[in-house]
Amino acid sequence: MAALLLAACSEENKYVAPPPPKVTVAAPLQQEVTRYLNFTGNTASINSIDLVARVEGFLDAIDYKDGSVVKKGDRLFLIQQDTYQADLDQAKAQLASAQAQLTNNQAEYQRQSTLGQQDFSSQATVDKARAAMEQAQASVDAAKANIEIATINLGYTTVTAPFDGIATRHLADVGQLVGHGEPTKLATLVQMNPIYAYFNIGENEVLRIKDALAAQGRTIEQVKEIEIDIGLQNEGEDYPHKGRLDYVSPEVDPATGTLLVRGVFDNAKLELLPGLFVRVRIPAKKIPDAYLVPDTAIGSAQQGKYVLVVNKDNEVEQKIVTTGQQVGELRVVESGLAAGDRVVIGGIQRATPGSKVDPVAGSLETTAAPAASTPAAAPAASTPAAAPAGTAPAAAPAAPAKTGN
Repeated sequence: MAALLLAACSEENKYVAPPPPKVTVAAPLQQEVTRYLNFTGNTASINSIDLVARVEGFLDAIDYKDGSVVKKGDRLFLIQQDTYQADLDQAKAQLASAQAQLTNNQAEYQRQSTLGQQDFSSQATVDKARAAMEQAQASVDAAKANIEIATINLGYTTVTAPFDGIATRHLADVGQLVGHGEPTKLATLVQMNPIYAYFNIGENEVLRIKDALAAQGRTIEQVKEIEIDIGLQNEGEDYPHKGRLDYVSPEVDPATGTLLVRGVFDNAKLELLPGLFVRVRIPAKKIPDAYLVPDTAIGSAQQGKYVLVVNKDNEVEQKIVTTGQQVGELRVVESGLAAGDRVVIGGIQRATPGSKVDPVAGSLETTAAPAASTPAAAPAASTPAAAPAGTAPAAAPAAPAKTGN
């Protein structure tokens, strides 16, 4: 036993290196991506008017509920009508009297004209009869005009909605004297569907858009055919509201160096309110074969954004890349990658630049919508920050990664 123990102690202890760590790798996904320009703006009603009392009288009725949706032509307020109805009746009576006088004067003129032709009446008498007839005709015309005025004033006693919209709270109560001396504001009517979104485009973006239009052989008038999307603050990175450009200011504001632009959006469900802050994106360019990798596979260092790739010798390398917008859970890589690169998408915490790994083939899949309407985040300048400089991004699952919207 002693001999055996001595023999065992004489054997040399050898270090056995652990096997290379397993990581999941995949080639960058290639697909058509639309590059967007991102802005901020505010919504505004397409129409907003004050409903006022244009005639004097006591308010007899309020025919809507504050804040309710009203239709074009709906009666909202009724002002005392009896005085204006009496004025209309009086004007009609004056017309009847003037027409009777005109009939009498026309007959008298015909008699005097006939007698004058037979030399039984003087020319002065004929002229006097004609003047009386013309004066009666003028009285008839004046009476008709008074009827029109009385009819208009009677119509002002009924305040109706000029378009579909939402009426604000009433500012005058039933029984209150309105329209005394000057128009009295009764309420405000706001048209909610469709709705506008105003935003400003910087001078550099204006020039870029003009160059892009020129390259496509399109004129500035065709800008109104461009579809735009907006999103609210509580909608994350989504842009669910679809619209189109409606107006572009013909000049750049020299004080701000920006161009005022307006989009129009369908708002049948009244999801958008005037005055809301919105995020706006406009399609600027289509990239036919863009490289996309999971956003979690992108790290951040002092040199900038990077991804980890595995070379032909199964060694990890760090590649500095330029990133673009986000498409679902993937991020566009504008430069720094090649089609054959094996990007580490799983087990990133086990991948250290310069070390060997055991790569396991994975795949990238996306269920993103077509490129023209693919949700996208802000450009690279506003890409969400990754891990602190010098650190690796968060680990992805070791299994093949499947990403999507």
